[in-house]
Amino acid sequence: MSKLSPNWLEEILKTSLQKEGLKFFVDNHEFILKNGIPRSRKLVKEAQEQTKKSFSFKWKKIETFESDVSLQRMKSWLIERYGNIPESNWFKEHGSQPLLLDAGCGAGMSALELLSPALNKIRYLGVDVSDAVDIAKERFLKKGFKQAFIQCDLNNIPLSEKSVDLIFSEGVLHHTNSTEKSLKYLSKLLKIGGRFFFYVYKRKGPIREFSDDYIRNKISKMNPDEAWEALKPITELGIELAKIDQKVNIKNTIDLLDIPSGEISVQRLFYWHVAKMFYGENLSFEEMNHINFDWYMPVNASRHTLDEILKWCDEAKLCVEKQVVENSGITIIARKNG
Repeated sequence: MSKLSPNWLEEILKTSLQKEGLKFFVDNHEFILKNGIPRSRKLVKEAQEQTKKSFSFKWKKIETFESDVSLQRMKSWLIERYGNIPESNWFKEHGSQPLLLDAGCGAGMSALELLSPALNKIRYLGVDVSDAVDIAKERFLKKGFKQAFIQCDLNNIPLSEKSVDLIFSEGVLHHTNSTEKSLKYLSKLLKIGGRFFFYVYKRKGPIREFSDDYIRNKISKMNPDEAWEALKPITELGIELAKIDQKVNIKNTIDLLDIPSGEISVQRLFYWHVAKMFYGENLSFEEMNHINFDWYMPVNASRHTLDEILKWCDEAKLCVEKQVVENSGITIIARKNG
C-alpha cells in the first residue's frame, strides 16, 4: 500500500494550511492554525460552551484515564460492542486509505484503543470542540501515529458532503445541542456506502433520570474543580455499596419504575436505578471519579430510546447493520444508502 500523502488534510480541505497564528478560510469558515491544528474562530453557540469547558478540563486530567487497567477496560468494552473493527469484513470493504472522521475525538482514547491496528493505514481526522485535540495529537504521536486534527463544532466541520468513508462517534452525539440534528448533519458527510458507527446514552428509569438531572443541574453551575470535588462523596458511596456483597432478588418486573426482574447486586441496583455512582474493580478512586464527572458535569447529556435512534437513522438514509442495546447506551453500525 502506498504511503499517505503528507498533505492529505490540505487536499481534503482544498486549501493550503497557513503558518502558525495566521487566519485562513475554508468555504467562508474562518480558521487559525495553532500547534499545527486548524481551529475554528467561532467554536460553539453559547448553549454548548459549558459542555466544551467540561471536556477540556476532564481530558487534561490524563492520570485519571490512562492507566493500563483503565485503557484495557475501555478497549474490552469497545470491542464487546463494535467487534474487532480493523479485522471486520465491512471495514475492509472501504479499501486502502479510507477517510475516517472521529466526530468528537476527545483525547483520542476510544480511537486509539479500538482502531490502533488500522491507524497507519487510514486517513484519520479527529475533530473536537474542546482543547482535548491537543492532548489527542500528543497521545497519537507518542504511539507513532501521524494523523490530523481540527478543533471545531461537530455541526460545522469544513468537509464537503459525501466526502467521508467512515464516521466514528463514541459517546459524543448526546453532548451536542441536538443528537438528532448532529446525527443527520454528519450523515450527509458520508459517501454512499460509507459507514457510521456510534454510541449514545440510553434513557434510564424514572428515579435514575430524576436523580441524574437533579445532580447535573447543581454540578453544571460550578466550575470544573468545584464539581470534581463535589462528586467525590458520590464516588465514595459507590465504593461503599460495592462492599455490600449481597444480591437482591426482584421477583417481578416493576413496570412503574422500569426495574426488571432478576437478581442484582446492591451496588448495581443503586447504580442503574437510583443514581450513577460508578464503581470499577481495580480502578483508582480518581479514575472512578473521572467517570462520574464525565456523566454529571456536561449540561448537554441527552438520553434516548432505541426507537428514536432507529427512526433518525432511517431518516438520514442509514441502514442499521448492527445494534447493541445495554443499560448504559445504544451502539449502532450503519451503512449510508442514499
